[in-house]
Amino acid sequence: MMEVIPLTGGLGAEIFGADLRKEADFPQIQEAFAKYSVIVMRGQTITPDDQIRFAGRFGPVSHNRFLRPLDGHPGIVEVLKEKHHKEAIGEVWHADETYDEIPSLGSILHGIELPPYGGDTMFASMGAAYEALSPAMQDFLQGLSAWHGSAHNFGRASADRESRRDGRIGNFDQVKDDVLHPVVIRHPLSGRKCLYVNPGFTLRIEGLEKAESAALLAFLYDHCKQPEFHCRVRWRAGDVTMWDNRAVWHKALNDYHGFRRYMHRITVQGCALEPARGDARRTAVA
Repeated sequence: MMEVIPLTGGLGAEIFGADLRKEADFPQIQEAFAKYSVIVMRGQTITPDDQIRFAGRFGPVSHNRFLRPLDGHPGIVEVLKEKHHKEAIGEVWHADETYDEIPSLGSILHGIELPPYGGDTMFASMGAAYEALSPAMQDFLQGLSAWHGSAHNFGRASADRESRRDGRIGNFDQVKDDVLHPVVIRHPLSGRKCLYVNPGFTLRIEGLEKAESAALLAFLYDHCKQPEFHCRVRWRAGDVTMWDNRAVWHKALNDYHGFRRYMHRITVQGCALEPARGDARRTAVA
């Protein structure tokens, strides 16, 4: 019997007794994903093909153009830190692939080899963060858009990074033009208003002076880093965690130097994002 247990009062849930290989279990898993934004499916025994089939029930698999793919499975990227590595993939707060014109729906990470301690993943709710702002700030932000880009992380400017030198990140020539997204979106599944900026890939706020944009983003980032909006996933071998890139940030904690951490990640393609204010106007007219 499947059991869904919330991780915190506002974000995330553990799922016990599910088998993501079984199509019959999918509706309840999908429901939990829509409700909690982060779901941890404990005790899975899956192959790369199983993981791809599970992802395909949510939508087409996105082939990340920068992270090293698993041999024979271009839709799966390897998230790896060897014993001698100092840098972990994804250790800065971010949401996956917001630098694409059509950003991802979510990511699915399978824990294969884990350190004896550390290596947890942190998540932050962008819906809860938005709702905690004052009405005046909410109204101001709904009229804004922000530019997102990948060149600083994956382009030529990243050539000196450890993960670039050792081949975990590549294809700097695949960097595309920056893209513009609403600062506040209406979530495609829940309808909840969510902040859609992140420290990893958001570059600047459209229409503001450079100093104004930097100050506003710094304020929002500090606001979103409050622990009241967070949950923490402590991994066990075999766990599969899925999160919604439209609703949460995440970061990998790099606190296990001298140990290996190896995982397989799939990203599911999403849809174009609509501004919260624009959705509200259309609903009122209809």
